[in-house]
Amino acid sequence: MAYSETKVVIGGLAHIPIIIGFFYLIRRQYSFGAMLRTGKNALSEKVKAAPAKAAAPAKAAAPAKAAAPAKKPHSDVPVNTYKPKAPFTGTVTENYSALKEGAIGKVQHITFDLSGADPDFKYVEGQSCGILAAGEDAKGKPHRPRLYSIASTRYGDNFAGNTLSLCVRQLQYEKDGETINGVCSTYLCNLSPGDKVKISGPVGKEMLLPDEEDSNIIMLATGTGIAPMRAYLRRMFEPTEIEKHKWNFKGKAWLFMGAPKTANLLYDGDFEHYKSKFPENLRYTKAISREQQNTKGGRMYIQDRVLEHAEEIFNMIENPKTHIYLCGLKGMEPGIDEAMTTAASAKGLDWSELRPKLRKAGRWHAETY
Repeated sequence: MAYSETKVVIGGLAHIPIIIGFFYLIRRQYSFGAMLRTGKNALSEKVKAAPAKAAAPAKAAAPAKAAAPAKKPHSDVPVNTYKPKAPFTGTVTENYSALKEGAIGKVQHITFDLSGADPDFKYVEGQSCGILAAGEDAKGKPHRPRLYSIASTRYGDNFAGNTLSLCVRQLQYEKDGETINGVCSTYLCNLSPGDKVKISGPVGKEMLLPDEEDSNIIMLATGTGIAPMRAYLRRMFEPTEIEKHKWNFKGKAWLFMGAPKTANLLYDGDFEHYKSKFPENLRYTKAISREQQNTKGGRMYIQDRVLEHAEEIFNMIENPKTHIYLCGLKGMEPGIDEAMTTAASAKGLDWSELRPKLRKAGRWHAETY
Protein backbone atom coordinates (compact mmCIF):
# COMPACT_ATOMS: atom_id res chain seq x y z
CA MET A 1 0.00 0.00 0.00
CA ALA A 2 1.43 3.41 -1.00
CA TYR A 3 1.66 6.34 1.45
CA SER A 4 1.85 10.05 0.67
CA GLU A 5 4.79 12.08 2.10
CA THR A 6 2.40 13.94 4.41
CA LYS A 7 1.04 10.70 5.85
CA VAL A 8 4.55 9.40 6.45
CA VAL A 9 5.52 12.54 8.37
CA ILE A 10 2.32 12.49 10.40
CA GLY A 11 2.79 8.78 11.13
CA GLY A 12 6.34 9.37 12.37
CA LEU A 13 5.24 12.20 14.64
CA ALA A 14 2.56 9.97 16.09
CA HIS A 15 5.24 7.56 17.37
CA ILE A 16 7.19 10.24 19.31
CA PRO A 17 4.98 10.05 22.46
CA ILE A 18 5.35 6.27 22.42
CA ILE A 19 9.16 6.52 22.27
CA ILE A 20 9.23 9.15 25.06
CA GLY A 21 6.99 6.93 27.18
CA PHE A 22 9.29 3.97 26.56
CA PHE A 23 12.35 5.87 27.81
CA TYR A 24 10.34 7.16 30.79
CA LEU A 25 9.49 3.58 31.76
CA ILE A 26 13.19 2.59 31.57
CA ARG A 27 14.15 5.53 33.76
CA ARG A 28 11.39 4.77 36.23
CA GLN A 29 12.50 1.14 36.40
CA TYR A 30 16.05 2.30 37.15
CA SER A 31 14.73 4.53 39.91
CA PHE A 32 12.72 1.68 41.48
CA GLY A 33 15.73 -0.66 41.39
CA ALA A 34 17.86 1.97 43.11
CA MET A 35 15.18 2.47 45.72
CA LEU A 36 15.21 -1.27 46.54
CA ARG A 37 18.97 -1.25 46.88
CA THR A 38 19.37 1.96 48.89
CA GLY A 39 15.99 2.57 50.49
CA LYS A 40 15.77 5.89 48.63
CA ASN A 41 14.25 7.07 45.38
CA ALA A 42 17.30 7.82 43.24
CA LEU A 43 15.46 10.26 41.00
CA SER A 44 13.83 12.24 43.78
CA GLU A 45 17.19 12.43 45.61
CA LYS A 46 18.79 13.83 42.46
CA VAL A 47 16.05 16.42 42.13
CA LYS A 48 16.47 17.50 45.75
CA ALA A 49 20.22 17.76 45.39
CA ALA A 50 20.19 20.45 42.67
CA PRO A 51 17.65 22.61 40.81
CA ALA A 52 16.62 21.53 37.32
CA LYS A 53 18.78 22.83 34.47
CA ALA A 54 18.09 23.28 30.79
CA ALA A 55 18.73 20.20 28.72
CA ALA A 56 22.28 20.00 27.36
CA PRO A 57 23.52 18.12 24.33
CA ALA A 58 23.92 14.43 25.08
CA LYS A 59 27.43 13.29 26.05
CA ALA A 60 28.93 9.90 26.37
CA ALA A 61 28.24 8.56 29.83
CA ALA A 62 31.27 8.37 32.11
CA PRO A 63 32.06 4.91 33.46
CA ALA A 64 30.20 4.30 36.73
CA LYS A 65 32.38 4.41 39.85
CA ALA A 66 32.33 1.39 42.10
CA ALA A 67 30.36 2.03 45.27
CA ALA A 68 32.49 2.28 48.41
CA PRO A 69 32.13 -0.87 50.52
CA ALA A 70 29.83 -0.43 53.50
CA LYS A 71 31.69 0.06 56.77
CA LYS A 72 31.28 -2.97 59.03
CA PRO A 73 29.90 -2.37 62.53
CA HIS A 74 32.66 -1.76 65.11
CA SER A 75 35.31 -1.97 62.38
CA ASP A 76 37.43 0.59 64.25
CA VAL A 77 37.48 -1.40 67.51
CA PRO A 78 41.04 -2.58 68.34
CA VAL A 79 41.63 -6.34 68.30
CA ASN A 80 44.78 -8.35 69.11
CA THR A 81 47.09 -5.37 69.46
CA TYR A 82 49.19 -7.66 71.64
CA LYS A 83 49.26 -11.35 70.76
CA PRO A 84 49.98 -14.17 73.25
CA LYS A 85 53.44 -14.71 71.74
CA ALA A 86 54.25 -11.02 72.10
CA PRO A 87 52.22 -9.78 75.09
CA PHE A 88 52.38 -6.46 76.88
CA THR A 89 53.76 -6.43 80.41
CA GLY A 90 51.46 -4.51 82.73
CA THR A 91 51.95 -3.57 86.36
CA VAL A 92 49.47 -4.33 89.14
CA THR A 93 48.31 -1.13 90.84
CA GLU A 94 45.68 -2.61 93.18
CA ASN A 95 44.18 -5.97 94.11
CA TYR A 96 41.34 -6.04 96.64
CA SER A 97 38.41 -8.28 97.55
CA ALA A 98 35.17 -7.50 95.73
CA LEU A 99 33.14 -9.44 98.32
CA LYS A 100 31.56 -8.46 101.62
CA GLU A 101 32.06 -10.28 104.88
CA GLY A 102 30.31 -13.64 104.94
CA ALA A 103 30.54 -14.23 101.21
CA ILE A 104 31.35 -17.57 99.61
CA GLY A 105 34.64 -18.02 97.77
CA LYS A 106 37.26 -15.47 96.76
CA VAL A 107 36.70 -12.73 94.17
CA GLN A 108 39.25 -9.98 93.55
CA HIS A 109 39.11 -6.65 91.69
CA ILE A 110 42.52 -6.25 90.04
CA THR A 111 43.80 -3.19 88.15
CA PHE A 112 46.80 -3.05 85.80
CA ASP A 113 48.77 -0.02 84.64
CA LEU A 114 49.06 -0.02 80.83
CA SER A 115 51.35 3.01 80.62
CA GLY A 116 54.30 2.73 78.26
CA ALA A 117 52.59 0.44 75.78
CA ASP A 118 53.81 0.98 72.21
CA PRO A 119 51.44 0.76 70.45
CA ASP A 120 48.91 1.82 73.07
CA PHE A 121 46.85 -0.96 74.65
CA LYS A 122 43.39 0.37 73.80
CA TYR A 123 40.09 -1.44 74.35
CA VAL A 124 36.37 -0.71 74.60
CA GLU A 125 33.59 -1.85 76.91
CA GLY A 126 32.61 -5.50 76.39
CA GLN A 127 36.01 -6.76 75.25
CA SER A 128 38.27 -9.30 76.98
CA CYS A 129 42.00 -9.70 77.48
CA GLY A 130 44.32 -12.68 77.89
CA ILE A 131 46.43 -13.30 80.98
CA LEU A 132 49.56 -15.46 80.81
CA ALA A 133 50.21 -16.88 84.26
CA ALA A 134 53.83 -17.01 85.37
CA GLY A 135 55.60 -20.36 85.45
CA GLU A 136 55.18 -23.52 83.39
CA ASP A 137 52.62 -26.28 83.06
CA ALA A 138 53.16 -29.97 83.89
CA LYS A 139 54.88 -30.48 80.54
CA GLY A 140 57.36 -27.69 81.14
CA LYS A 141 55.72 -25.33 78.67
CA PRO A 142 54.49 -21.76 79.33
CA HIS A 143 50.90 -21.57 80.48
CA ARG A 144 48.36 -20.80 77.79
CA PRO A 145 46.56 -17.47 78.09
CA ARG A 146 43.22 -17.39 79.91
CA LEU A 147 40.60 -14.91 78.75
CA TYR A 148 38.89 -12.56 81.22
CA SER A 149 36.14 -10.01 80.55
CA ILE A 150 37.35 -6.46 81.17
CA ALA A 151 35.48 -4.80 84.05
CA SER A 152 36.51 -1.20 83.35
CA THR A 153 35.59 1.30 80.66
CA ARG A 154 38.09 2.41 78.04
CA TYR A 155 39.07 5.26 80.39
CA GLY A 156 39.88 2.91 83.25
CA ASP A 157 38.89 3.18 86.89
CA ASN A 158 41.08 6.28 87.24
CA PHE A 159 39.57 7.91 84.09
CA ALA A 160 43.10 8.51 82.72
CA GLY A 161 42.84 5.96 79.91
CA ASN A 162 45.91 3.99 80.98
CA THR A 163 44.55 1.16 83.16
CA LEU A 164 42.56 -2.05 82.80
CA SER A 165 40.58 -3.81 85.54
CA LEU A 166 39.42 -7.42 85.94
CA CYS A 167 36.97 -9.14 88.26
CA VAL A 168 38.41 -12.58 89.02
CA ARG A 169 37.00 -15.47 91.05
CA GLN A 170 39.51 -18.03 92.25
CA LEU A 171 38.55 -21.36 90.73
CA GLN A 172 38.50 -24.19 93.26
CA TYR A 173 37.13 -27.70 92.97
CA GLU A 174 37.47 -31.09 94.66
CA LYS A 175 39.13 -34.06 92.96
CA ASP A 176 39.81 -37.37 94.70
CA GLY A 177 39.37 -35.68 98.05
CA GLU A 178 41.86 -32.94 97.20
CA THR A 179 41.14 -29.22 96.63
CA ILE A 180 42.40 -28.13 93.23
CA ASN A 181 43.07 -24.44 92.58
CA GLY A 182 42.74 -22.95 89.12
CA VAL A 183 46.16 -22.00 87.78
CA CYS A 184 45.51 -18.57 86.27
CA SER A 185 42.74 -17.43 88.64
CA THR A 186 44.87 -18.30 91.69
CA TYR A 187 47.86 -16.52 90.14
CA LEU A 188 45.79 -13.38 89.59
CA CYS A 189 44.06 -13.39 92.97
CA ASN A 190 47.41 -13.58 94.78
CA LEU A 191 49.12 -10.74 92.92
CA SER A 192 50.42 -7.68 94.79
CA PRO A 193 50.81 -4.05 93.68
CA GLY A 194 54.00 -3.70 91.68
CA ASP A 195 53.89 -7.23 90.23
CA LYS A 196 54.41 -7.55 86.48
CA VAL A 197 51.85 -9.46 84.39
CA LYS A 198 51.84 -10.48 80.73
CA ILE A 199 48.62 -9.34 79.02
CA SER A 200 47.42 -10.05 75.47
CA GLY A 201 44.50 -8.62 73.51
CA PRO A 202 42.12 -7.00 73.52
CA VAL A 203 39.79 -9.53 71.89
CA GLY A 204 36.11 -9.90 71.07
CA LYS A 205 33.28 -7.93 69.47
CA GLU A 206 30.38 -10.10 70.62
CA MET A 207 29.59 -8.05 73.75
CA LEU A 208 30.02 -4.50 72.46
CA LEU A 209 27.43 -1.83 73.24
CA PRO A 210 25.43 -0.27 70.39
CA ASP A 211 26.35 3.26 69.35
CA GLU A 212 22.84 4.69 69.66
CA GLU A 213 22.26 6.68 72.86
CA ASP A 214 18.57 5.71 72.99
CA SER A 215 19.18 1.95 72.93
CA ASN A 216 17.63 -0.28 75.61
CA ILE A 217 20.00 -2.66 77.38
CA ILE A 218 18.88 -5.82 79.23
CA MET A 219 21.74 -7.45 81.18
CA LEU A 220 21.68 -10.98 82.64
CA ALA A 221 24.70 -11.80 84.81
CA THR A 222 25.83 -14.28 87.43
CA GLY A 223 29.00 -14.09 89.52
CA THR A 224 31.98 -12.54 87.77
CA GLY A 225 29.87 -12.38 84.60
CA ILE A 226 29.06 -8.94 86.00
CA ALA A 227 32.43 -7.66 84.68
CA PRO A 228 31.27 -6.33 81.28
CA MET A 229 28.02 -5.09 82.85
CA ARG A 230 30.01 -2.99 85.30
CA ALA A 231 31.81 -1.41 82.35
CA TYR A 232 28.49 -0.72 80.59
CA LEU A 233 26.90 0.86 83.66
CA ARG A 234 29.92 3.02 84.40
CA ARG A 235 29.85 4.26 80.80
CA MET A 236 26.14 5.02 81.09
CA PHE A 237 25.89 6.55 84.54
CA GLU A 238 29.29 7.54 85.98
CA PRO A 239 29.42 11.38 85.82
CA THR A 240 33.13 11.61 84.92
CA GLU A 241 32.64 9.04 82.16
CA ILE A 242 29.75 10.99 80.67
CA GLU A 243 31.84 14.16 80.73
CA LYS A 244 34.72 12.45 78.94
CA HIS A 245 33.02 10.52 76.17
CA LYS A 246 29.99 12.80 75.53
CA TRP A 247 27.83 9.67 75.10
CA ASN A 248 24.65 10.52 76.97
CA PHE A 249 22.64 7.36 77.50
CA LYS A 250 18.92 8.07 77.11
CA GLY A 251 17.48 4.57 76.92
CA LYS A 252 16.41 2.01 79.52
CA ALA A 253 18.95 -0.26 81.23
CA TRP A 254 17.83 -3.29 83.25
CA LEU A 255 20.32 -5.42 85.18
CA PHE A 256 19.42 -8.90 86.43
CA MET A 257 22.13 -10.09 88.82
CA GLY A 258 22.40 -13.59 90.29
CA ALA A 259 24.43 -14.47 93.40
CA PRO A 260 24.32 -17.12 96.16
CA LYS A 261 24.29 -14.58 99.02
CA THR A 262 23.86 -10.83 99.44
CA ALA A 263 27.55 -10.62 100.38
CA ASN A 264 28.37 -12.05 96.95
CA LEU A 265 26.62 -9.26 95.02
CA LEU A 266 29.58 -7.69 93.21
CA TYR A 267 29.67 -3.87 92.89
CA ASP A 268 26.22 -3.76 94.48
CA GLY A 269 26.81 -0.38 96.15
CA ASP A 270 27.75 1.24 92.83
CA PHE A 271 24.68 -0.12 91.06
CA GLU A 272 22.35 0.97 93.85
CA HIS A 273 23.88 4.44 93.64
CA TYR A 274 23.33 4.65 89.89
CA LYS A 275 19.74 3.50 90.34
CA SER A 276 19.09 6.23 92.91
CA LYS A 277 20.57 8.90 90.61
CA PHE A 278 18.92 7.67 87.40
CA PRO A 279 15.64 5.99 88.45
CA GLU A 280 14.06 6.59 85.03
CA ASN A 281 16.89 4.87 83.18
CA LEU A 282 18.07 1.99 85.39
CA ARG A 283 16.33 -1.00 86.97
CA TYR A 284 18.26 -3.44 89.13
CA THR A 285 16.76 -6.86 89.91
CA LYS A 286 18.58 -9.38 92.14
CA ALA A 287 18.26 -13.16 92.41
CA ILE A 288 19.92 -14.36 95.63
CA SER A 289 19.64 -18.14 95.55
CA ARG A 290 20.37 -18.99 99.19
CA GLU A 291 18.29 -16.19 100.67
CA GLN A 292 15.26 -15.84 98.39
CA GLN A 293 12.60 -18.26 97.17
CA ASN A 294 10.87 -18.50 93.83
CA THR A 295 7.12 -18.96 93.41
CA LYS A 296 7.48 -22.74 93.76
CA GLY A 297 9.28 -22.47 97.08
CA GLY A 298 12.68 -23.35 95.60
CA ARG A 299 15.82 -21.27 95.41
CA MET A 300 15.63 -18.00 93.53
CA TYR A 301 17.76 -18.02 90.39
CA ILE A 302 18.11 -15.46 87.63
CA GLN A 303 15.82 -17.45 85.32
CA ASP A 304 13.06 -17.19 87.95
CA ARG A 305 13.36 -13.41 87.84
CA VAL A 306 13.16 -13.53 84.05
CA LEU A 307 9.89 -15.45 84.29
CA GLU A 308 8.51 -12.98 86.85
CA HIS A 309 9.13 -10.07 84.49
CA ALA A 310 8.53 -11.97 81.23
CA GLU A 311 5.86 -9.65 79.84
CA GLU A 312 7.90 -6.49 80.45
CA ILE A 313 11.02 -8.10 79.00
CA PHE A 314 9.26 -9.15 75.81
CA ASN A 315 7.60 -5.76 75.49
CA MET A 316 11.12 -4.33 75.45
CA ILE A 317 12.37 -6.97 73.00
CA GLU A 318 9.64 -5.94 70.54
CA ASN A 319 11.47 -2.61 70.31
CA PRO A 320 14.22 -3.00 67.65
CA LYS A 321 16.49 -0.78 69.76
CA THR A 322 16.62 -3.32 72.60
CA HIS A 323 19.77 -5.43 73.10
CA ILE A 324 20.17 -8.38 75.50
CA TYR A 325 23.52 -9.27 77.10
CA LEU A 326 24.18 -12.56 78.89
CA CYS A 327 27.42 -13.29 80.78
CA GLY A 328 28.39 -15.85 83.42
CA LEU A 329 28.82 -19.57 83.92
CA LYS A 330 27.79 -21.73 80.97
CA GLY A 331 25.36 -23.57 83.24
CA MET A 332 23.11 -20.50 83.36
CA GLU A 333 22.23 -20.70 79.65
CA PRO A 334 19.79 -23.66 79.76
CA GLY A 335 17.83 -22.03 82.60
CA ILE A 336 17.66 -18.70 80.78
CA ASP A 337 16.59 -20.44 77.56
CA GLU A 338 13.87 -22.34 79.39
CA ALA A 339 12.59 -19.16 81.02
CA MET A 340 12.65 -17.26 77.72
CA THR A 341 10.87 -20.15 75.97
CA THR A 342 8.06 -20.05 78.54
CA ALA A 343 7.87 -16.28 78.45
CA ALA A 344 7.82 -16.18 74.65
CA SER A 345 5.12 -18.85 74.49
CA ALA A 346 2.85 -16.69 76.65
CA LYS A 347 3.16 -14.00 73.96
CA GLY A 348 2.49 -16.49 71.16
CA LEU A 349 6.16 -16.51 70.11
CA ASP A 350 8.64 -19.33 69.49
CA TRP A 351 11.89 -18.58 71.34
CA SER A 352 13.82 -21.17 69.28
CA GLU A 353 13.02 -19.07 66.21
CA LEU A 354 13.25 -15.65 67.85
CA ARG A 355 16.65 -16.04 69.47
CA PRO A 356 18.57 -16.72 66.19
CA LYS A 357 16.81 -13.73 64.63
CA LEU A 358 17.89 -11.52 67.52
CA ARG A 359 21.46 -12.77 67.22
CA LYS A 360 21.49 -12.22 63.45
CA ALA A 361 20.21 -8.68 64.00
CA GLY A 362 23.07 -8.09 66.46
CA ARG A 363 20.73 -7.77 69.44
CA TRP A 364 21.46 -10.98 71.39
CA HIS A 365 24.94 -11.03 72.94
CA ALA A 366 26.14 -14.02 74.99
CA GLU A 367 29.48 -14.83 76.58
CA THR A 368 29.60 -17.80 78.94
CA TYR A 369 32.45 -19.90 80.26
